[in-house]
Amino acid sequence: MIPKSQIIDRFVSYVTIDTQSDAASQSTPSTSKQWDLARKLVDELNALDLDDVTIDDNGYIMATLPATIKSTAPVIGFIAHYDTTPDFTGTNVKPQIIEKYDGKDIILNQDQDIILSPNDFDDLIQYKGQTLITTDGTTLLGADDKAGITEIMEAVKYLKNHPEIEHGTIKVGFTPDEEIGRGAHKFDVAKFGAEWAYTMDGSQIGELEYENFNAAGVKVTIKGKSVHPGYAKGKMINSMYIAQDFISSLPRLETPEHTSGREGFFHLHNIKGDVEETEIDYIIRDHDRKHFEARKEVMYNLATEINSQYGKEIVALEIKDQYFNMREKIEPVIHIVDIAEEAMKAVGVTPEIKPIRGGTDGSQLSYMGLPCPNIFAGGHNFHGRFEYVPVESMQKAVEVIIKIAEITAKSAL
Repeated sequence: MIPKSQIIDRFVSYVTIDTQSDAASQSTPSTSKQWDLARKLVDELNALDLDDVTIDDNGYIMATLPATIKSTAPVIGFIAHYDTTPDFTGTNVKPQIIEKYDGKDIILNQDQDIILSPNDFDDLIQYKGQTLITTDGTTLLGADDKAGITEIMEAVKYLKNHPEIEHGTIKVGFTPDEEIGRGAHKFDVAKFGAEWAYTMDGSQIGELEYENFNAAGVKVTIKGKSVHPGYAKGKMINSMYIAQDFISSLPRLETPEHTSGREGFFHLHNIKGDVEETEIDYIIRDHDRKHFEARKEVMYNLATEINSQYGKEIVALEIKDQYFNMREKIEPVIHIVDIAEEAMKAVGVTPEIKPIRGGTDGSQLSYMGLPCPNIFAGGHNFHGRFEYVPVESMQKAVEVIIKIAEITAKSAL
């Protein structure tokens, strides 16, 4: 087992580097500060004396751990992203190490009365007695996905230092901008050269995922007519009232806060406007492709109905597909999920196979020709001040990576 102190030191060195991405930027990486960690990772990969260590002009990092045996073992890969979400600040992260967690409230920030409590996050209880890394309550932590990077780096280091462990060729990939949906956009699958890969980007220990949402973004633009309110009768069209009607016409219980499992939703995440014009931003999510398409149709029909009431185009929709459910691409090669499940069981982890209520680089990569299930990285409460990760979960993730490499090699002999 990799020493906890070794994992903590590496993880802390990553999360204290600010790598937030920015959806408003058109560059890749979307923020220049992502290069700070990217260059550090390249230096560390070179220090491990891996083969073919490269970083391209877009910040995509690749490296190769050569096989220790001559066999027909397939080339496999492990991938993680180094950006953090723009949803919550990642500047000046101050990790806190909680040894032998007692199962009670954790005071993240006494001055601001910020408390991480099992009363609010009951998953905490299962980690009683373990070592937790938390925030100080003022930033996110960045375990999504710097825990995954830590685990891949530690696993590769271990395999490099233990050539007696039989494994085939292993590829390593680190990507920018996953949090803004662009992590796989410029990933060179052919250059990577793996038959399949695993993203180390899941949450709690045991997660193994090969289903995710189908996803689309929706921009609704509503045109009104501004007239002096004292003389507005029969003339003014208030776009904000129309926006209110549009929002209230969608199923109120088919929203993120009312759904779970494989249930899809409409999520209103931004609105701005005045009398003359209002813009509404939605995301549509559904695991079932037919239901996904039906949700888009609901929005088109609603816009058509409102426009018919006014006799002209008041509401305009722009719907863009973002990614699709990777299950369609994974099921024909389901043995790659079986290998991960076997590896977890072999190291004492109970697999929890479930759909992702979100997306992952693995989804896009699977449609680009690189089947890519998702494995736990160990963190909880991503994208906010209450994020934490148990070090023992990261240790187990390292063991899972090593065991996958072993099982894949043996299955080819």
